[in-house]
Amino acid sequence: MPPLGAPPTTAPRGGQPRFGPPLTTASLIGWTALSAVLPGAAHLRAGNRRTGIALLATFGVVLVALVILVLRLKDNAGVALRGSTMTAVMAGAAVCALAWFALVLLSFVALRPQRLTQTGQVVSGVVAGVLCVAVMAPFAFTANTIRTASQLLDDVTAPAEGSTPVPVRAEDPWNGRTRVNFLLIGGDAAGNRIGVRTDSMTVASVNIATGNTVLFSLPRNLQYVRFPASSPLHKVFPNGFNAEGQGLLNSVWYYADNNPQIMGGKNRGAQALKDAIGYTLGLHIDYYAMVDMYGFAALIDAVGGLKIRVQQDIKWGGKFGTAGTIKAGYRTLNGEEVLWYGRSRVDSDDFSRMARQRCVIGALAQQVTPATVLANFNKIASAARHLFRTDIPRDLLEHLVPLGMKVRNAKITSLQFVPPLIYTGNPDWVKIRKLTREAIRESMAERGTVAATASPMTSAGSAASATPSGSHSPSASPSPSPSRTPVVAGASPRATPTTNDKAAKNLSELCGF
Repeated sequence: MPPLGAPPTTAPRGGQPRFGPPLTTASLIGWTALSAVLPGAAHLRAGNRRTGIALLATFGVVLVALVILVLRLKDNAGVALRGSTMTAVMAGAAVCALAWFALVLLSFVALRPQRLTQTGQVVSGVVAGVLCVAVMAPFAFTANTIRTASQLLDDVTAPAEGSTPVPVRAEDPWNGRTRVNFLLIGGDAAGNRIGVRTDSMTVASVNIATGNTVLFSLPRNLQYVRFPASSPLHKVFPNGFNAEGQGLLNSVWYYADNNPQIMGGKNRGAQALKDAIGYTLGLHIDYYAMVDMYGFAALIDAVGGLKIRVQQDIKWGGKFGTAGTIKAGYRTLNGEEVLWYGRSRVDSDDFSRMARQRCVIGALAQQVTPATVLANFNKIASAARHLFRTDIPRDLLEHLVPLGMKVRNAKITSLQFVPPLIYTGNPDWVKIRKLTREAIRESMAERGTVAATASPMTSAGSAASATPSGSHSPSASPSPSPSRTPVVAGASPRATPTTNDKAAKNLSELCGF
């Protein structure tokens, strides 16, 4: 038997030595590190061929399985948001962390570090220990990220007090609907205000089959909106919402939250606003999502900013824009700049601000990719936990992911109900519904024909039949008669620099994407 540390010089067959030359401290560390990337490499070098080949084969099978899984999930990425999937990933990450720890340790032992000098044994042992811990870090990071995501989704989608989410059927998550309508709200609960004021309200009506989307923007100062008979506020305001003497649309949520005795419970502001806006447009508002305007800046920073074409210099801060100026041009705006780009009314008005807010929504839809979300996930999660409110059920999220991917690559058009198209103090409710129907039909008519199913959902949730341009269906009016709300004395309509003489327009053209 050769002395300790000396490799065999003979072999029973073939005349070739079974082992290579003795390992130095550096080479032993190198082979140990290689085994963390290529399992079995260290065992092969040590002469344990069966073990080395078995480890390599197992690693290859796992890689192939992962590739197949990723390819299958590519067409159904929403499955990753399932609670069961997240739990399985966390458990798998924990198992892999322990397995790789054991792999590095066994690879180090297989290379027989006892043949090194005492100094080499100490150095290689310390490095191997660091490697054992280091290989666990990616799996620990994965498990922590998934846990954070799961907690975030639970917090954001937690049902409001007193509400019961509608069960989501996996075989038909949209309950037979051809389109789904989301109310996107920018809420302002600043320190100098009591309660929530919904300063930005946009309905995104999405065709489920194609992803084609129409954005309907409603001004915050739209007055005297009406409610369906099913709403508790219909009895209180039968002739239109007129709380606080003005009856502005952005006060509906605030009024409902502060009058639980009328609404039949607490935290019913979202439902009241959905009722009012849905009845105004002749659509059934399926879900809402509200983002706090000040927390919105942190979210934009988390995704690295947004590229937006600023048409002209925009001053912001105070009444005279003394805090700063967003210069015109195609620029990447940070969170604070995006916030003020969408909110500033200096040398402008509510309607121009609405147009800019549509551009922000469009930029988010087109520029924030899944890769961006993954790369900045912890920042996004931190900003979003206290930023969002929604009534979208947790079980529906997996179906929203593929729908969102369709929207990113589909046609997005936009229509805002502002002067001179609609005068906010004297709204023509029939005209609003007619324009809504026409915008949706045009969005559906990409292939040259308009189907009857292209019409919006009524407040009862059933499809309204397509109405030719220039005619009105009886169900289109938010009130029993097509009369307008009387004009408030002293009110005068304001013109807007945004052209509104046509129907919905392509968002890319409007915003210069």
